[in-house]
Order: sequence, then structure tokens, then C-alpha cells
Amino acid sequence: MFAAVRVTVVIPTYQEAGNIEAVLRGVRASLPDARVLVVDDASPDGTADIARSLADELGAVDVVDRPAKSGLGSAYRDGFRRAIDDGAEICVQLDADMSHDPTLLPVLVANVELGADLAIGSRYVPGGRTVDWPGSRRALSRWGNRYAAGVLGLAVNDATAGYRAYSSEALERMGFEAVRAEGYGFQVEMTHRLVRAEGKVVEFPITFRERTAGESKLSGGIVREAAGLVVRLWLADRRGRRERRRRGF
Repeated sequence: MFAAVRVTVVIPTYQEAGNIEAVLRGVRASLPDARVLVVDDASPDGTADIARSLADELGAVDVVDRPAKSGLGSAYRDGFRRAIDDGAEICVQLDADMSHDPTLLPVLVANVELGADLAIGSRYVPGGRTVDWPGSRRALSRWGNRYAAGVLGLAVNDATAGYRAYSSEALERMGFEAVRAEGYGFQVEMTHRLVRAEGKVVEFPITFRERTAGESKLSGGIVREAAGLVVRLWLADRRGRRERRRRGF
């Protein structure tokens, strides 16, 4: 079904030795013809070595070794650039911690094949949900998404979602390499740039599950970055509108 479209699944990793084999096997079972690109930030637990050891068995698994922990957004920018340069027509984002169900990968890809510039596996559309999250984290996530969508006018229910597929053409058109945010802020800024580039976004419901192995990368700094980013993007939009009015557009 997907052989005619070149798909690359980009998986950033840091300290994911307990999850990487399961996620790679899940990707291969769901998308047999996709290329998988593991972008590892020098994990001291051997994550990259485990991924490499599975490459011969699973096929089309490549590892990008980065010298230090450099952030989620940076990993995706590097991964997307590598994927597009190698011919990918669709680039998929997938967390390494098994919080995203790999069996839904064909749905992500199919939505882009059918014309979406961005397909999002959403926790916050009807049918979507989170499992095993404490109430405080669920509330923070819902508030953060409503805040970002309301302030920026995104008309997207889950702007911080990390389970995504982009058309490579849309990534280039939106200038993805100019995005500088990390963590949840990266997802928000990518969504904002795509919407401002008049890209088509499709959301479908997923169940997001808390990781069972390894440690969460969420921190107070990541949350503060995302909140401040929304204000900066709003100010940039406002300046852009003033400039367009000045020029008579």
C-alpha cells in the first residue's frame, strides 16, 4: 500500500535502551517499507548500539550519532533534513518511549497521502485520550493546548502532540529549519509555521500512554519555554500584520 510513497520515520532518542527494540519492531510491523532514522544524542545506556544491532534483521534502520544531548527540536530538524535529502516524501515523528502506538502509523501516512500537509495523532479530539497520567499533568497539557491555540488562532486541538506525519514538500515550504524551539515548544512552533504557510492539518484520535520504561524528559524548563514561545509568536504575528497593513496588503 505504501511502497509508492517514500516514508521515513524519525525517532529521537536519549536513554531509551529499555524501549528502542520494541518501538523499532512496532514500526517495521506497521510500515514494512518505511525507512527508520534513529537520531541519538550520545545515550550512555547504549540506545544507539541496540538500534544498530537490529538493522540487519529489520532492514532500513539507520542511526544518526550526535555528540551530545542537544534537544528534541534539534533532533527532528537534523532527522528531517537527512530524510528529505535521501528522498523521503513523508516524514513521520514518533516518540521512542512507546507512548505512541506504532500500529497507527499507516493512518498517519494515509492522511498525508490523501492530501494533508500535517497529520496529527490527537489526544484532544473526540475519541482521543491519555492513559496513566496524573491529573495535574493532564490539566497542564489541556491548558497548554488551549492557551496556544487560543492565543495563536491555530484551530488545532493538540498543538503539542508529538505523533505526526508531514509531507516533505510542506516541511520545505514552511521553512522547518528556521524553527528553534525544543520540547513541547517545538511542536507548537512547527504547527504555527505550517498554519501560517496555509498548510492543511488533519487530526485523528489516539490513546496516549505513559511510558513504562525509562524516565520522562519533561521538565519545568520545557514548560516555561513553551509558554514564553507562544507570546513571542503572537508578537511576531502582530508585527507581521502591521507590516502588511503598512504596505497595503
